[in-house]
Amino acid sequence: MNPLTREWIAKAEGDFAVAMRESRVRRKPNYDAVCFHVQQCAEKYLKAILHLHEIRFGKTHNLVLLLDQALEVAPLLEPFREPMRQLTQFAVIVRYPGDSMSKETAREALKHCKAVRSVARAALGLPDED
Repeated sequence: MNPLTREWIAKAEGDFAVAMRESRVRRKPNYDAVCFHVQQCAEKYLKAILHLHEIRFGKTHNLVLLLDQALEVAPLLEPFREPMRQLTQFAVIVRYPGDSMSKETAREALKHCKAVRSVARAALGLPDED
């Protein structure tokens, strides 16, 4: 596997680890951070798939746009269109005042991320890890 593809995967896993850690915090959890990092994890896994298959992509946080590009080589991601649409909003909305995510929203976002991550890892020929 290309070193840059491996780096996309490593970055995705870093975001996943942060989201998982923050979701387990008992005192003062940051649900905004959970939502942001699950979006970033999904985005980086999609970009890893695209990079692996030499499919060019622009600088975007729009997961549906990236999904549309990735479906050619990873058709098992098709059922995740709606979760990708939902996760896309967390790239920006949680970074600024005005909206704060709830525990339930973060839990749902993490659930979507875990499912997308599992399929993306399979598409990349990687083992499914928790």
